Amino acid sequence: MAADTPPETAPRTATATAPVPAPARSAAPATAAPAGELTPDAIGFLGALAIGLNATSPAYSLAAVIGPLVALAGVHAPGVMLISFVPMLLIASAFHFLNRSDPDCGTTFSWAARALGPTTGWLGGWAIAMTGVLVVGSLADVAVNFGLLAVGADGLAANTLVREALTVLLILLMSWLCVRGTEVSARFQNALILLQVVCLIVFAAVAVYRVYAGTGSLDAVRPAAGWLDPFGAGGPALTAGLLLGVFAYWGWESAVNLTEETKDSANAPGRAGIWSTVVLLVTYLAVAFAVVAYAGTAYLSGRADTEEEVFAALAHEVLGGWDWILLLAVSTSALASTQTTIIPASRTALSMARRRALPARFAHIDPRRGTPGTSTWWVAGTATVWYVVIHRISENALADSLTALSLLIAFYYALTGIACAVWYRHELLRGPRPFLLLGAGPLTGAALLIWLLVESVIDMADPRNSAAATAWFGLGAPLVIALFLAGAGVLLMLLRRAAAPEFWRERPGTHREP
Repeated sequence: MAADTPPETAPRTATATAPVPAPARSAAPATAAPAGELTPDAIGFLGALAIGLNATSPAYSLAAVIGPLVALAGVHAPGVMLISFVPMLLIASAFHFLNRSDPDCGTTFSWAARALGPTTGWLGGWAIAMTGVLVVGSLADVAVNFGLLAVGADGLAANTLVREALTVLLILLMSWLCVRGTEVSARFQNALILLQVVCLIVFAAVAVYRVYAGTGSLDAVRPAAGWLDPFGAGGPALTAGLLLGVFAYWGWESAVNLTEETKDSANAPGRAGIWSTVVLLVTYLAVAFAVVAYAGTAYLSGRADTEEEVFAALAHEVLGGWDWILLLAVSTSALASTQTTIIPASRTALSMARRRALPARFAHIDPRRGTPGTSTWWVAGTATVWYVVIHRISENALADSLTALSLLIAFYYALTGIACAVWYRHELLRGPRPFLLLGAGPLTGAALLIWLLVESVIDMADPRNSAAATAWFGLGAPLVIALFLAGAGVLLMLLRRAAAPEFWRERPGTHREP
């Protein structure tokens, strides 16, 4: 790679500031972006909140984790979902305060590079980009599968070639919407989150009603407050359940990746991220209580290996001929997340290119639409190739690539928590509030995620814990995939550093002024 010139100048040098609100941007309607910049004020708080929620894909996440979670924790599955919320809230708080000081669409990349050093920041940015590559194809595949089931096209859903072709088309369509403009994306996401939540509420309400009316078709059990005890199933079950919980909550930070395109960029994106986790908590607890109460633990545990397919079975059990409601919720959820998961990866690549950490072409912004077209299509293209290759290997390989995702998520979330404490290190002893919010809280969240990261590595090293229970190079397939991506990232970083070393000459502490 040849050295290239970034489209913007290096950031100004300043010291970290206390977490006080920065001046809000104008509330005027979004206007065309200046040349080389993202569209300012394209969306507001509610648009950012919708994108944060949809990036998490609530219905799909619930469908994917509820069976394995009940197999681990039994009726205490809602309690595990509750305690999984704690590290997410702490890290969301770190995102909020870091964004106040440095509203950069690269989020973890920018903050870790300035607080902990360029190499650490680069690896954090690479992890964010690779999460998009790993999951976009799987999300699109689920959207296609459940969409076909919802309209009664079961035969097409079972046809691998048809699903694969429709999945690729869907990825391209969602990428095109991202490039069309952030306002267009936000309007689309508002409609999808509303439809998804309505479908989930209908499903949960009918399930709970049938439990109390005694008309359920499975081994129903009435909900109890004790289900919220996360320790009821024992320590090992809690550890494994937390890993699933982290995956279920992941994605809310997409709201913060849009900081440069959001009104009141210093405050609204961070608040949207925090509120996303709160809304997710309420949604997850409500649906988890309804599912466990209606189906019972034996039914769900027996279908733990089918992951999201458990919702396809439950839809018919609970809603009968109206099962398309829940199928549509999962399809809508995965469809929305297919688009919103592209956002963090593309904005991170853009931010990295602006700092010379990636070639300048990744920082190209469409002068008419104010969106990062090059980085968006790069994410879409790489994710499509990954999906097709892995899908051709086997369905199990695709599931294993999703399992590897938890390692990348835990890594860059933990990195953000540490970066927050280091960034505001001079403010921590100025009172209990900054000590707790800027130091102890983010570090506690980071410590929990590092612990989960270590536990994940130990678990994934055993081939019996992979989807196909087969060994790749003597290790579980998810760990091999994660190590491959990490190795590829280190190699690309070294090549980039040799070709254009300017970014690596920065030193920790070069914070951007708020």
